[in-house]
Amino acid sequence: MVTSRRDPARTRERILRAARREFVAKGIAGARVDAIARAASVNKRMLYHYFGDKEALYRAVLREGIATNLDLVAAAPADPAELLPFLLPRVQARLDGIRLLQWEALGGERKPVAEEERRKAWVEAAERLRDAQRAGHLQQDLDAEYLVLALMALTIFPHAFPQVVQMVTGLRPSDSEFQQGQARFLRRLGTSLRPPAAATKSPTKEKHR
Repeated sequence: MVTSRRDPARTRERILRAARREFVAKGIAGARVDAIARAASVNKRMLYHYFGDKEALYRAVLREGIATNLDLVAAAPADPAELLPFLLPRVQARLDGIRLLQWEALGGERKPVAEEERRKAWVEAAERLRDAQRAGHLQQDLDAEYLVLALMALTIFPHAFPQVVQMVTGLRPSDSEFQQGQARFLRRLGTSLRPPAAATKSPTKEKHR
């Protein structure tokens, strides 16, 4: 077993990668520090040296997702017709994050780890939607917080419940036919979220998609 401290940054990254795989596979309750240490080729003492305990390690894994969420919010387009298609491939690239949310939901009423840190991205997302409303890109009578939830549902659900997608459409979320159809649907749905005057202006590029 490798326990060298010659490259702390690489060791820490190796532990984080192993921890993410373990948490995705088993959730925080089912994950075992012994298994993470073995997969990272370190001993438990070394793991505790870097991260303290299992919850702190889980928090470190989540922190990577928090940073990605904040970057995603900052880069999201204001036009609702483009917003959902923008989110779609980025959600598809973060299936591990969806799995972590599923495990967390199965934990019942337990307080989410790093709840306040994670809340920042969703508060910022709601504020960005309000900015879009003030700029005339988005209907003003839509509640921003509930719209954040709706956007998450529209993009995350197919990957959280792929069996339902297959029962409804006959396709898997990974099928290119489904992904193309979903992108078209979400773009059209996003257009309906524009204010009436803006919704009548269909960009040329939408006609070719």
